[in-house]
Amino acid sequence: MLRWHAGRAKIQLKLAIQRARMLQQKKESLAKRGRYEIAELAQHGKWESARVKTESLIMDDVHVELLELLELYTETLYARFALLDTASTEPDAAVLEAVLAILYAGHRTELPELTTLRDMLIVRYGMKLATCAEENEGDCVSQRVTKKVEYKMPALALVDAYLTEICKTYGVCMPGAPPQELPVEAAPSTPTSQSEWDALVGRFATLKR
Repeated sequence: MLRWHAGRAKIQLKLAIQRARMLQQKKESLAKRGRYEIAELAQHGKWESARVKTESLIMDDVHVELLELLELYTETLYARFALLDTASTEPDAAVLEAVLAILYAGHRTELPELTTLRDMLIVRYGMKLATCAEENEGDCVSQRVTKKVEYKMPALALVDAYLTEICKTYGVCMPGAPPQELPVEAAPSTPTSQSEWDALVGRFATLKR
């Protein structure tokens, strides 16, 4: 039975931060290789295959954004650890958002360190709070986290725009291909939110360097 131990919890926070950062770097490296492969497919006119790989690339980018958020929340808990190690059985307001985010999404990544950290927080604050976070009762978990966990399939307009930007980056001509007609700056015509679009385009601009 896992028990709350302040010293171990602080070490676990540090481990989770390090592992989240390492996994992000690994996925970003794979994303660069993936963009090159997509450009090669487009160069040979294999548009359907290029779109399928682009869908996967976008999903991976969204997952990396989730890892970034969880790393940020974990860093918050590490920096404000004194607020965790108190006699109170309820999270302080200054760490509540971070605690709820990790309870909600800590076990939804491939990082066992985050899962263990989540288990420690359950021991620290009880199953009632954990269930509240898990079910997102009253939208208690930040939408920045829930939207990335619930993200399913990118809209076709977003896929085409992403593919267009990849081809432009690698100098691939797109004669007669639909993505060529879609400006990268244009917002998707589907329900994809502008903030979601901006985040993905911003990530692409950063990673392609």
